[in-house]
Amino acid sequence: MAGYVETYRGVVYPWHCDSMGHMNIQFYMQFFDVASLHFLAMLDRSGGVTADLGWADVRHVVEYKREARAGDLLVITTGLKRIGNKSIEAAYLVRNLVRDEIHATLEAVTVRFDLESRRAVEMTAEFKEKAAAFLIG
Repeated sequence: MAGYVETYRGVVYPWHCDSMGHMNIQFYMQFFDVASLHFLAMLDRSGGVTADLGWADVRHVVEYKREARAGDLLVITTGLKRIGNKSIEAAYLVRNLVRDEIHATLEAVTVRFDLESRRAVEMTAEFKEKAAAFLIG
């Protein structure tokens, strides 16, 4: 898929599963978090985190489409739906590597954040230009 890039690859272990044998939502969020850190590092080598700047997630919309079970091989791909002045909106797909099925999706809005003033700040033109390569829409 154009614009999408692999940001996570892993396996569902038995300890990721709940009493019904499905991967528990806490681990979906853990995997999404790892994927987001890798994605931000692709956009900015530092991951966009410096002594005074960082990122803040302000919105998540998750859809669970199919249960993941122990032994499933998962790949998360990520692309950008939108690049704003102070935020980005990313789409994450959790896909089963063997069955090529989507287990879950996440749409996340992440704001460029000044860690001292605790306020959103504008992204640089250079950052926006680099991020445009990951647009999916």
